[in-house]
Amino acid sequence: MTHDSVGVAVAQFAPAASTSANLDVIGGLARTAAGRGARVVVFPEYSSYFVDPFDASLAANAEDVDGPFVTALVALAAELDVVLVAGLLERADDGRRVRNTVVAVGAGGIQAVYRKLHLYDAFGQRESDWIQPGEIAPPETFVVDGLRFGLMTCYDLRFPEVARTLADAGTDAALVPAEWVRGPLKEHHWRTLLQARAIENTMFVAAADHPPPLGVGHSLVVDPQGVVVATVGTTTDVAVAHLDAEAVARVRRVNPALELRRFRVTPR
Repeated sequence: MTHDSVGVAVAQFAPAASTSANLDVIGGLARTAAGRGARVVVFPEYSSYFVDPFDASLAANAEDVDGPFVTALVALAAELDVVLVAGLLERADDGRRVRNTVVAVGAGGIQAVYRKLHLYDAFGQRESDWIQPGEIAPPETFVVDGLRFGLMTCYDLRFPEVARTLADAGTDAALVPAEWVRGPLKEHHWRTLLQARAIENTMFVAAADHPPPLGVGHSLVVDPQGVVVATVGTTTDVAVAHLDAEAVARVRRVNPALELRRFRVTPR
């Protein structure tokens, strides 16, 4: 830890079908993280409400971005002087599906919003039956103590273009709320993809997952060379890493891969 480092926590828990219960857990984990020096705390995908399997209660419990769940997060962020990043069920346009949204909030309100682009229509799942995909738009980023953060969600990890657009937007650290569903080799995919996104973009990556039995757990923080610097395991817990604001610049001087590439990302 250096004097200009930024404490970033990954807070792992299993969101339930109760927004108030989830907020109670979030509050406890956020206080633990802040007590360990975190300035940014990342929570999982679907932190506001989650049910397995999906059903009509998703739409019934969806909120606007400025609704009660986010309002409670803002109050908690102000109390602890941190930025909180969490998954939200947001109301969608068609009244049947919802949006899988991630918000970053601080004491002053919402700092960034991201709506999941790539829906989990894989491994026997059909997220698109319940979720409306986000629209392609320039990344929203935010800065804490000189470090620029960007957002992406879970299945987006399998599409390297998403992280690359964050790098193009000047991001130093990608934050990844997730519900990485368990299955054969899924723990291996999770860790490999997180490390790959960090290595190829020479940036930090911090990801928060649901624990077993539904998620794989192993929420972690990876440095710009792909080294895991903090991890949780398979329980409800917090891991904090202190990110050196100069580390990204140092790695990019030695390995200027972003400057040397010959292709750009364009929307499909």
